Amino acid sequence: METNNLYQRLSSGEPLNMYDPDFAPAIADMVTSRRILQKINNEFHELDELPTLFAELLGEPFQEGTAIMSPFYIDFGSQLKLGKRVFINHNCTCMTAGTIIIEDGVMIGPQVTLLTANHDLNDHNVLVCKTIHIKNNAWIGARATILPGITIGENSVVAGGAVVTKDVEPNVVVGGNPARVLKRLN
Repeated sequence: METNNLYQRLSSGEPLNMYDPDFAPAIADMVTSRRILQKINNEFHELDELPTLFAELLGEPFQEGTAIMSPFYIDFGSQLKLGKRVFINHNCTCMTAGTIIIEDGVMIGPQVTLLTANHDLNDHNVLVCKTIHIKNNAWIGARATILPGITIGENSVVAGGAVVTKDVEPNVVVGGNPARVLKRLN
């Protein structure tokens, strides 16, 4: 199976058994991502070297003004789509089987977790994924967790430590577990 078709199936929420032969390209992608991450996370790099390594990890050139601090963790590098001027602080974990889209001007604090994958309750070998979409100029605070299928609206702020279980509308501050609207922004 072609890798793009596999990820389209996963992003659409189609359940897929991790031991299905159709999942093999994803395993190969995961191995490639781990190899590149080993280099990024465990060797010293000058700042001007990192964009090249991250471009190799993501399979596309880094956008203007975008930066990711190491250590950084991702299972499927090709499924993280980054806009311009994105900043991702250290210890971010991206579980990207269902694809993560991060638009322009987004800031992500340290130790944030973005999870697109879940497992079927009756068969734990079956992945059920949904895309995470973080829209322009959103800010995700330290140690926040974003669950599968969530959209974070433009200009919104997710407070540190929040667990986001539902979509976040534009121009609000959310916080807590589960996250709820704390304030509306002008």
